[in-house]
Amino acid sequence: MDSSELYHVKQQFILGAYPALIQTPVPDPSSLDYVPTILYKARAYLASGDSASALALIPSESENVALRAVAALSQGEEGLETLRDLCVEIEAEGDEHIGKWEKEVVAVLAATAFVRAGEVEEALETLRDSATAGNESSAVLAHIYLSLSRPNTARRILSTALQANPDALVLQLSEAAISLATGAQGTSGEPYASAISFYTEQLANPSVSSASLLVGRGVVRILRGDLTAARSDLEEATSILSRAQTDRGVDEVLAAMTVAAGLGAGKRGEAEELWSRLSSQYPSHPMVMDLSSKADLFDSCATKFEIPSRAVVAAS
Repeated sequence: MDSSELYHVKQQFILGAYPALIQTPVPDPSSLDYVPTILYKARAYLASGDSASALALIPSESENVALRAVAALSQGEEGLETLRDLCVEIEAEGDEHIGKWEKEVVAVLAATAFVRAGEVEEALETLRDSATAGNESSAVLAHIYLSLSRPNTARRILSTALQANPDALVLQLSEAAISLATGAQGTSGEPYASAISFYTEQLANPSVSSASLLVGRGVVRILRGDLTAARSDLEEATSILSRAQTDRGVDEVLAAMTVAAGLGAGKRGEAEELWSRLSSQYPSHPMVMDLSSKADLFDSCATKFEIPSRAVVAAS
């Protein structure tokens, strides 16, 4: 069983409270919490876009496969071969000294790297290995299928994992993501019920301050037409990111605020200003790229469209 300190570290990572996790002190190397804490801190740095700090956190002489995996992930595409080698290493017979937790971490981090490199099938194969099956690997596998527009497969994977461990926070988070993507109704019959319930419950926890949770709930509220409450969530998320002095996550806030402003009864100029900021500062954001491609397609079609001559009615 995890110590209370390690439980809180894992909770912060899963819920996206990266700035707070980064400030968490590392325990003594003799502590059982030492390796997991370093691992989650390094991953928090990576999620915050600071690969150099993540790499600097890993002891260079470490033989632990989980730490070697996160070090390889920190190196981007240069670390892909190392991650492939580690996947082979954890599957080799006679490696009883490698625990199930370390094996799952290697698989999850390798799959993450493969997805980022566009090797989605390799990521799926890595996570399908039953020897590394666990809560986080099931959650990541579900997210990959969700990104492939296969929500039924994602839901089936998650359902099996939740039956084995219904209290796993990472699985509950993935369940909320599926609810958000599909608009699934809960027992109340309201759309997005699982998502709004999860985000609200976690945001009530005073020990966690997460902009991503607020953005998640804000998006759900936009989809349910509760624009005033959505804007409140998004403004609070902006405050958290501002206090943390980080730009990571600002694009998601801007995207959601743009939609909320466009749907609201406020001034049209506000939505246009937000869109201008989003498109200029974050041109690779999925919403910007999608709308830009549609605009280009419209312009291309417009140039090929010929306006027919007006019909002239002959005098009788």
